[in-house]
Amino acid sequence: MDQAPPDGPVPVVVDTPGDEPCAQIWSVYISEAEKYDKALVDSWRGNMNGILIFAGLFSAILTAFIIESYPTLQPDMNLVSLAHISQQFANSTAGAGTIPIPSSVYAAPDYTISLICNIFWFLSLGFSLTSALTATLVEQWARDFLQRTEMQPSPVKRLESFHTFITVCMKRFRMHAVVGIIPMLLHMSLLLFFAGLVAFLFLVDNTVAWVSVGILTIVSLLYVSMTVLPLDRVDCPYKTP
Repeated sequence: MDQAPPDGPVPVVVDTPGDEPCAQIWSVYISEAEKYDKALVDSWRGNMNGILIFAGLFSAILTAFIIESYPTLQPDMNLVSLAHISQQFANSTAGAGTIPIPSSVYAAPDYTISLICNIFWFLSLGFSLTSALTATLVEQWARDFLQRTEMQPSPVKRLESFHTFITVCMKRFRMHAVVGIIPMLLHMSLLLFFAGLVAFLFLVDNTVAWVSVGILTIVSLLYVSMTVLPLDRVDCPYKTP
């Protein structure tokens, strides 16, 4: 297994005549450290590209669901118009008396379920867009850092810039935590979407809703298992944030 380069600034080595072994070791150190640091930054960029593609497609699909569910928060305007016509007709036949329109006419059917569904989906859309924005920022930071590093005139200067950023700056500003939060936001967005989907299906048909609950419960159990299993088994390949 490749070992990560040591933390801290890059040591400065001054070669003296006849010090070929030291020069060879220093050359190997530069090569391995630069390879490790670049691989880390490149992995960030690759992960962020995948997250951006998925978040974009997911947000577009989620927006279509929101457009479909948002009208369920509003009363049926056909019923409201019919109630007004009925009230006017009743008032005209009742003389001086006035018959009020029942308040239930202005209430959307199954308002509570519709409200829960839309809350989940709007929160899901917010988390998805937040993860996409943060992924864009991380990708921009990595690209800017690579450009500034490549402008260094010598391999030693490039390594010093790279290694200082990887080992010092990232720890100081908790860069790993920022990168790790992005997939968690996307996972939270998906969980909220599925919760809202179940609520929405109860507005359509109870049988379809309960079947979906069973399937999503199995999926959730698999997700929890893949999340908890690496905590007990170090060799487990399932790694989730």
